[in-house]
Amino acid sequence: MTGAITRGHRHIPWLRELPAHWEVVSSKQLFSPRRELAREHDQQLAATQAYGVINQKEFERRVGRKVVQITQNLEKRRHVEKDDFVISMRSFQGGLERAWETGCIRSSYVVLKPRDRVDIGFFQYVFKSRGYIQALQATSNFIRDGQDLSISNFSLVDLPLPPKNEQHLLARYLDWHGAQTAKLIRAKKRIIALINEEKQAIIHRAVMRGLDPNVKLKPSGIPWLGDVPEGWEVKRLKWATRLQRGYDLPADKRIAGPYPVVSSGGVIDRHIEYRARAPGVVMGRYGSTEAVFYIEEDFWPHNTSLFVTDFQGNLALWCYYLLRTISKADHSGKSAVPGVDRKDLFDIFVAVPPYDEQIEVVRGIEDRSQYLNRAISGVANEIDLVWEFRTRLISDVVTGRLDVRAAALTLPETTSIEAVHEVPDNEDLDESVDLPENEEVAA
Repeated sequence: MTGAITRGHRHIPWLRELPAHWEVVSSKQLFSPRRELAREHDQQLAATQAYGVINQKEFERRVGRKVVQITQNLEKRRHVEKDDFVISMRSFQGGLERAWETGCIRSSYVVLKPRDRVDIGFFQYVFKSRGYIQALQATSNFIRDGQDLSISNFSLVDLPLPPKNEQHLLARYLDWHGAQTAKLIRAKKRIIALINEEKQAIIHRAVMRGLDPNVKLKPSGIPWLGDVPEGWEVKRLKWATRLQRGYDLPADKRIAGPYPVVSSGGVIDRHIEYRARAPGVVMGRYGSTEAVFYIEEDFWPHNTSLFVTDFQGNLALWCYYLLRTISKADHSGKSAVPGVDRKDLFDIFVAVPPYDEQIEVVRGIEDRSQYLNRAISGVANEIDLVWEFRTRLISDVVTGRLDVRAAALTLPETTSIEAVHEVPDNEDLDESVDLPENEEVAA
């Protein structure tokens, strides 16, 4: 973009060069706090980094499970209009969230009402740009990102302001590019899913029958288990490996340290303390057979997971692969917050090989999975590169370093949540939803 100028800005110097015809405006001139309390028929909204601010029922549909409903302090909740922005408890980490629906949200969040000079689409990208997020982080003296962000922090960061028609063109281009990026990412994730299916077949065959295709079999006496190799012992899972639910550790209670915090989705943080010794096996209470994790260092098992407390004399890695053969969907509870109940798992019958053969099974699985792991890693790296390009593109467009106006004129309108956000396969309830006032989610 021609005519760039260098400027110094109040408090936060994230806008060093802008096109000459752009303005730099105090955020208070473009957004004001919405102080209206929830209306009688407002639907409950969930503030998430993955989807923005959406209806909680829609959020539950997307992640495939229910969230604890808010029952306290409903009279204090704030009204949100569609196309408002919400300062969430994790805005330091991911920018502000756009409201895609009208409803209400917890009172501890700040709701921002845009003024007439604002094109919503443009500013949803400004607030998600790397430079803006770093500027927000620079307003805080907190040790950890993700703690309470106030309107005073938001007010310290000046904003770029192109003419409104130009804002719309830039947003149109980024929407279109986001939709194309989402298609590419979905295609690559499908490739990973197919590779994982092949890998899972290798694991299932080795754990259920061993490595020798000509091994002699005997009836297990369990209809769904079928025949098992001679010399293997059929027993309930609780006599092969013992599971326990993890321990609560909210994000605001964690202190940076050497020990991984492992939730139903894997490692989500690190903490100064541990509650379980290595080696460890952690099983997500939700999701597919992939939601099992082998941990090679002392760790904190989160309360959204189950972890092995006793391998019952079996090889830890064999127990890891054993748990990966169990479909959690077949053993989910029926409570308001569904998940796997360890008591249900304990009664599953499994075939347990002798310890020496467990070692052989693990080696066989890992040898046969090597090329698949390399393929998965390669595709995952491609996905990372695509998102890195997307992140850089957003930053360049919203600060005027890249002029895409001519290209945008030829493009259709494609605004969608998927175009704006990277949508993961699953979300951790502990991290990103609108939680009850003064309550923790007992996931």
